[in-house]
Amino acid sequence: MEHMEELRSRIIKTLIGFVAAFIVSFIFVQDIYEVLIKDMDGKLAVLGPSDILWVYMMIAAVSSIAATIPLAAYQLWRFVAPALKPEERKVTFRFIPWLFILFITGISFGYFVLFPIVLGFLTSLSAGQFEIVFTAEKYFRFMINLILPFGVLFEMPLVVMFLTRLGIINPTVLKKSRKISYFALVIISIVITPPDILSDILVIIPLLMLYEMSVQLSNLVYRKRLMREGAALSVI
Repeated sequence: MEHMEELRSRIIKTLIGFVAAFIVSFIFVQDIYEVLIKDMDGKLAVLGPSDILWVYMMIAAVSSIAATIPLAAYQLWRFVAPALKPEERKVTFRFIPWLFILFITGISFGYFVLFPIVLGFLTSLSAGQFEIVFTAEKYFRFMINLILPFGVLFEMPLVVMFLTRLGIINPTVLKKSRKISYFALVIISIVITPPDILSDILVIIPLLMLYEMSVQLSNLVYRKRLMREGAALSVI
């Protein structure tokens, strides 16, 4: 019950942080909106007043998720810290800023690299055949569905390092499950991209590189962990 109360407290603090970030994001949501559509020719259409509110809330929610990641990671660290050794606490605490940095990196990759290519490809299909009218709701739903998964997937190397540091996984397990992991990443790539080979390749290659980077980082962390354990045993 004490652990459940502690977990409940950490979740509540994270939710309070999310609500605070949401309020701040919503205050500046029009400025964020202008930045996101600055490269578009013309304005986005809306089909009703509720679409405007929905778009603003969606933009504010994604901004709040990004802003809340460090707080959520810190609360998670505080929850598991009592079970860690002093050295492990210091090492895992350093992971918290990188969670935010990697999430922003993934979002940036999706927005600046993948999104323009995919959007350009889809609009080129209608050249001379259809009149394109983008609604704000459809445009931002498509954008967020495309770029938000990359914010999560780019956390893979850090999560693997963290789990390896705690002894939950090791590089041997990652190497043995390479085929299954590759297959899963390919399926994810196909699901979140339009049905064309160019978009699939643009997504698959970075994800496979992230996995291999995760394996190498796990191997590095695992070796250091074995060296520390060996040194501790020799002292004993």
